[in-house]
Amino acid sequence: MALQILRAAERTPAPWKNGGGVTSQVAACPEGAGTDDFLWRVSVADVASSGPFSAFEGVDRIITVVDGPGMALTVDGVSHVMAAPYEPFAFCGDAATECQLLGGPIVDFNVMVRRAEMTADVRIVRTDTSVRPVAGTCVLAFVLEGAAVLDRARVRLGRLDAALLGEGHVDAVSVDGVLALVTLVSRRKD
Repeated sequence: MALQILRAAERTPAPWKNGGGVTSQVAACPEGAGTDDFLWRVSVADVASSGPFSAFEGVDRIITVVDGPGMALTVDGVSHVMAAPYEPFAFCGDAATECQLLGGPIVDFNVMVRRAEMTADVRIVRTDTSVRPVAGTCVLAFVLEGAAVLDRARVRLGRLDAALLGEGHVDAVSVDGVLALVTLVSRRKD
């Protein structure tokens, strides 16, 4: 997979699966996949009001508050308060999930994977780092705040921009802010 630069300005908002809001897809696999046929999907959503989350059968999710006062998620009856930004929270996409905003609208960063096919990990980085995807893995670098530079590729990423790096693309990343590094790993052994 070649390096892909994914600019925030080039995203098109789309309605949520349950019709309760809008999301902007950052990247998905396979490319062009919709909400019913992705292996993995990364998106950013503006959440203006409390309400239920869409159910995604067989999907694991990791959600991170980017902006705003936070939210409380009730997942299968258990409440999880997410009052601070940049703290990823993992849960099952097929669980009954309700969102209660903690004082106003938020922006969240969402990673979803088909659990039979993929795993995902979200690591928050505030210092320079390197990215080295191994076989069966890709890494999405997503700027939550500030900026980052892919040193080898000589590409600057602004707020909410992303870069998708596949197997064999090694790069040093200079971070001036907060970066989410999403590691997506295939469970396939082919």
